[in-house]
Amino acid sequence: MGKIISICNQKGGTGKTTTAVNLSVAIAELGKRVLIVDADPQGNATSGVGVNKNELEKSVYDLILSKAVASDVLIQNVYPSLDLIPCNIHLTGAEIELVGALSRETRLKKAIAPIVHDYDYVFIDSPPSLGLLTLNSLVASDSIIIPIQCEFYALEGVSQLMHTLGLIREGLNPSLDIEGVLLTMADYRTNLTTEVINEIKGYFKDKVYSAIIPRNIRLSEAPSHGKPITVYDGASIGAKKYRELAAEIVGIGQKIHNRLNIKELGEADADEKMAS
Repeated sequence: MGKIISICNQKGGTGKTTTAVNLSVAIAELGKRVLIVDADPQGNATSGVGVNKNELEKSVYDLILSKAVASDVLIQNVYPSLDLIPCNIHLTGAEIELVGALSRETRLKKAIAPIVHDYDYVFIDSPPSLGLLTLNSLVASDSIIIPIQCEFYALEGVSQLMHTLGLIREGLNPSLDIEGVLLTMADYRTNLTTEVINEIKGYFKDKVYSAIIPRNIRLSEAPSHGKPITVYDGASIGAKKYRELAAEIVGIGQKIHNRLNIKELGEADADEKMAS
């Protein structure tokens, strides 16, 4: 059975959807069967792999509200070895409709159960909140990846997320674990980035991935073209780092303390200068 991992942080702008899309594609490149479940009403993971979210006949909304089964919603081979359960703005209404529903926290888990065995990895892109949709994602998952931006308020809200995880372990999903913590949007030209990295590593210890995602213009451009970074610009530093992360998660990457070397730092800087 595939491992189900939620990409989760209730704080917006941490690179959650960017990670869900690019990590999924990078792992699929390694020959693994991967499924993305877009559980964020913004539907950015859906558009990020080139699917028009405004033209969907069925989505994860129908799945969670038992109006469709997983095989009816599934879009196969959006990229080689990568399938998608898409989402659009209709999912916004599910938060309200689920309030009085029976077994409201386990809807997503039950809905995807029939197809999970077809995949090596299932990544759920959860909303930037701790509402019922995120709760469904966490209950359905074996573990979570927490993306944290390298900024001054990096740990803001993380304690609330950890408290929520504790409650879910107690009552709904005892085996839920932290798969890892991913540092994103690192700018090695500032002392702040190094300070934040040290702070996060001090808090989460060995749960922090060696791969650190830098600020990268090509990475931020890719979603507007409906492409993951490995397809949009496979030679960019953003693509390289997500491939490193994929190798680390699959277990073929070295567990080493990660720092951009001089050549990589020059590439990241060059991207930023071209944009300014």
